[in-house]
Amino acid sequence: MKSSIHLCRERVIAVAATLSLAVTGAIAAVAPSAAAANSVSVSVDAALQLATVPVTGVGVNIPVYDANMNAAATPGLLSTAGINTVRYPGGSHSDVYHWQTGTAEGGAYVAPNTGFDAFMGTVRAAGAQPIITANYGSGTPQEAADWVRYANVTKGYGVKYWEVGNEVYGNGEYSNGNGWEYDTHSSKSATTYAINLVQYISAMKAADPSIKIGAVLTTPGYWPDGIVGPGDTMDWNHTVLSIAGSKIDFAIVHAYPTSTSPADLLTKPQAQDANITGAVRSLINQYAGSNAPNVGIAVTEANAQAYLDTSPNGLFAPDDYLTWLENGAFNVDWWDLRNGTDCTKVTTVEGATDYNDGGMVSSGSPCEPAVNSPFPVYYGIQMISRLGAPGDTLVKAASSSSLLTAHAVRRANGDVDVMLINKDPNNDATVNLSYTGFTPSSATPTVHSYLKNAHSIGTAQSGSPTTQTVPVYGITVVQMHPTGAACRVVYNKSEWSGVMVGNVTVVNNSLGQVNGWTLGFTFPGDNAVTNSWNASVSQSGPSVNARNVSYDATVPQGGSVQWGFRATWSSSDANPSAFWFNGASCAIG
Repeated sequence: MKSSIHLCRERVIAVAATLSLAVTGAIAAVAPSAAAANSVSVSVDAALQLATVPVTGVGVNIPVYDANMNAAATPGLLSTAGINTVRYPGGSHSDVYHWQTGTAEGGAYVAPNTGFDAFMGTVRAAGAQPIITANYGSGTPQEAADWVRYANVTKGYGVKYWEVGNEVYGNGEYSNGNGWEYDTHSSKSATTYAINLVQYISAMKAADPSIKIGAVLTTPGYWPDGIVGPGDTMDWNHTVLSIAGSKIDFAIVHAYPTSTSPADLLTKPQAQDANITGAVRSLINQYAGSNAPNVGIAVTEANAQAYLDTSPNGLFAPDDYLTWLENGAFNVDWWDLRNGTDCTKVTTVEGATDYNDGGMVSSGSPCEPAVNSPFPVYYGIQMISRLGAPGDTLVKAASSSSLLTAHAVRRANGDVDVMLINKDPNNDATVNLSYTGFTPSSATPTVHSYLKNAHSIGTAQSGSPTTQTVPVYGITVVQMHPTGAACRVVYNKSEWSGVMVGNVTVVNNSLGQVNGWTLGFTFPGDNAVTNSWNASVSQSGPSVNARNVSYDATVPQGGSVQWGFRATWSSSDANPSAFWFNGASCAIG
């Protein structure tokens, strides 16, 4: 990350929480615009699974200098926004904060009533879980181990995820001793961090072997990525992972993209996130050995650097979260819930006031609205919970326009939801949706909308499963049920060059008890089944017939059967468009 990032070091202005927040409105406060509409095509492949929505996916930071951390309003703010992970003690304060005394090195401010137990009470009340950053800069492995033991053995909090240090590479090693991250170690090299990290891991896992511990990496493409420090022979990431890669459970990056305009900011999720996760995954595969598939990626700080409190960031936030998750991150934590501002850089962006406050809600600084007033980013993040929930499946969605981004989720009950983000500041988007691997009901879908500069999320039945209008700078989530039929097929696939794995679930909606079954379908492409499980499969050209095996012949009404196969392909592995279960035509999805 660039050393100019300042959001995680800006002290919040402590103001008593006085506003009772109401964020669930029936109709958004701003009406749709009368702008001209551009036509956009969006295709959803409900069979092509990208990732499972993780239970830790949507997180936020709350630092110990936030005087409202444990105010009565905070659990409601978190749960209403759909936050399921909260990072503590927050940014660079993590490397000066001593959890046992609730104090910080160097006179750094710690607000009253922000100790660990109080924090855990708030997190639990919100239905979330913590991610804790152990003090590397001025702490010790023993201090961190004592924290693990207190949290999980003494108190039984079950804190699973732990980081060792914050942006440790910002300790001056790459900037002639002028860094932002507090570090009292005599050597500030990547080698020193990695050696000490292994000691932290050993001590912390001795206290609770079940915990997961993450290592601080530089973000690929951000300073000081690629620079070899004076105490090392390789850059930070290669050094840390070459020493500690086989010991860690996840890798940590932070991302605050710079941008030259709102339009430029809105390109960043697609331009950067997949490249970053791909680079980190390559490093993990290189250094983590046989444990590499189990090593996760966490983005424990994310935000923009401009337009923080206005509509561009409200569009950027959900797009950023979902793009990270689609590309393999298991956790993304916004910086932060309340950040604060010194009120010296107040500007107007897209018709609204930007206070240069990196929080999701106001801290109540003198130039701002009342404490806890949501900024657009709050509502943008809240829209993620309208799209899907932990355990649902993120599936492929593609747009014909760079000014409209689509994300899609197949819910556990077979529904498919689509988020449409209109990044065009001048024109509405008329979106024509098509589906493979899913047949939507013809009923009018439920549509959730967050409009430009609005103060609530609206919900209505509108449009159709195949046509929706998304207003200028608006976010729409379309929720659809599958069409009704005697049976329903959920067809999932994972694909690589020339190889694919399909998993098929057949739900018996209204056929009575089935004693012996066949499922027929036709590949549109050139798939050739090579092996199968939980079914006996025969193929003649593109036509496939799957039959029960001895142990799964009976499927009661309301029940289901699952089977899978592996196939090769060369030109196309497109999804089947129809399935027949014992001769009955099935809905898809």
